[in-house]
Amino acid sequence: MKIAVLGAGLMGKEAVRDLAGAENVKEIGIADIHFDQADAVCRTVGSPKVKAFQLDAGNFQDLVQFLRGYDVVINALFYSFNEQVAKAAILAGTNSVDLGGHIGHMTDKVLALHDKAKTANVTIIPDLGVAPGMINILSGYGAGKLSNPKSIRLYVGGIPLRPEPPLEYNQVFSMEGVLDHYTDPSLVIRDGKVREIPSLSEVEKVYFEKFAPLEAFHTSGGTSTLSKSYPDLETLEYKTIRYPGHCEKFKLLVDLNLTRSDYSVKVGGQQVKPRDVLLKVLQPVVDLKDKDDVVLLRVIVAGEAGGKDRTYEYEMVTYKDRSHQVTAMARATAYTISAVAQMIGDGRITRKGVYPPEQIVPGEIYIKEMAKRGVHIVEKRQ
Repeated sequence: MKIAVLGAGLMGKEAVRDLAGAENVKEIGIADIHFDQADAVCRTVGSPKVKAFQLDAGNFQDLVQFLRGYDVVINALFYSFNEQVAKAAILAGTNSVDLGGHIGHMTDKVLALHDKAKTANVTIIPDLGVAPGMINILSGYGAGKLSNPKSIRLYVGGIPLRPEPPLEYNQVFSMEGVLDHYTDPSLVIRDGKVREIPSLSEVEKVYFEKFAPLEAFHTSGGTSTLSKSYPDLETLEYKTIRYPGHCEKFKLLVDLNLTRSDYSVKVGGQQVKPRDVLLKVLQPVVDLKDKDDVVLLRVIVAGEAGGKDRTYEYEMVTYKDRSHQVTAMARATAYTISAVAQMIGDGRITRKGVYPPEQIVPGEIYIKEMAKRGVHIVEKRQ
């Protein structure tokens, strides 16, 4: 199969590295608006399968033309390109996957293309990162084992292995995204009803082997499409995992309006967004540099099976790959989107149209594919 990767950033580079090691992938095109960055990925990966291209994804016609040569496209661009790439893939007759992004209802816009994608005989799956992404696949896998799923509880955190003050946190993806998740309200299902509750609320202790007690709290965006895929749930919630004390510190910043994207103040006769200042101040504080990170994940799906109460729990702990200097977050994210792209390309996923991960990605196969890549997901049944 021939697979294109859009975006030569960290996630795109690691997706290319994974694809290059797959026997069934014969050709990989890495495209970026900056050719030198795409070429750098080629040189880093060092595989004859990989070829670099210069492409402005904002030019729709050029994008369509480029995609026509591939079976699947992995969209590792900023989320604002997701709708554009999906539309171009439909015109090109190319299957497509992306890393998601619920800001501005972007994933909803991609899902709205279902009929056009089905008519074009292509498969499109958005939201294929960790959260959303991995948690959706595992939620769907657990729910599929139940005759009546009642509850889905999700816990995810990308954190430094060795925390340092003042925030005990280092950036493993966009800090702008982190601030959005901390500021916007969180969607949950309580007693069968969809509700919005404040982020950074309802802090609880969580425990993972080899880690001291951690804390988890509500953040926005994590429940993704699950509330629509499983509208009859009694309970649905997503919490972010951090080291103790982190939530309280950031709640103060939120309460002071320092994280809002729609808030500004006049300073020295000029309008200034406190958020912009905060991001600049945080940049050196949260820079991961060459430090180790870890991704912790737990998905708990409960309900009925065979007339009995049943719970399926999925847990993952993934560390940085020091041999290639690949962060744990990049491993979990890039391997997820690459594995699913290959499932589409080799015919293990065949349904046409646009589907969220929980509705279309086979969980058992996905868990095995991630294990091949050193990302181990453990299932427990109660």
